[in-house]
Amino acid sequence: VMQQYTSSSPEATREFARKLASFLIVGDVVLLQGDLGAGKTEFVKGLADGLKVKERVTSPTFTLMNLYQGTMPVYHFDLYRLDDSEDLANIGFDEFIGGDGVAVIEWPDLFPTEMPDEYVKVELLPGKKTTERSLQIEIKGNRYARRIEGSDLA
Repeated sequence: VMQQYTSSSPEATREFARKLASFLIVGDVVLLQGDLGAGKTEFVKGLADGLKVKERVTSPTFTLMNLYQGTMPVYHFDLYRLDDSEDLANIGFDEFIGGDGVAVIEWPDLFPTEMPDEYVKVELLPGKKTTERSLQIEIKGNRYARRIEGSDLA
């Protein structure tokens, strides 16, 4: 199932993510796709805010994973610098997917076979104006369908 939204600004991207956060439960996985500068970190900031995270959200480019504590743990992965799936195993990736919190994964397309079968995928694409982003939402799996499909995220 695909849905599409237009975000006019970083604030609007964060607001959209805040709304999505209200549908998330323990064990959920959110995949974030988009070029460098597409707004993935802004999206995670909104998601974390929606889950009542108090810490400052930063991109885990060099740490590979940041853990934030909100209403549930938020595991924020950035797979951009990983070379192979062995690296994923080394950071305990599998233990966090479908675990006791929400896993948010940037650059999931680099390791397609390692991603779970069910997820919410958000692709951030450039919009018509510099500040605009097209958010393409793909919902895969019954786990999410009942909660998110037909909801008014925009």
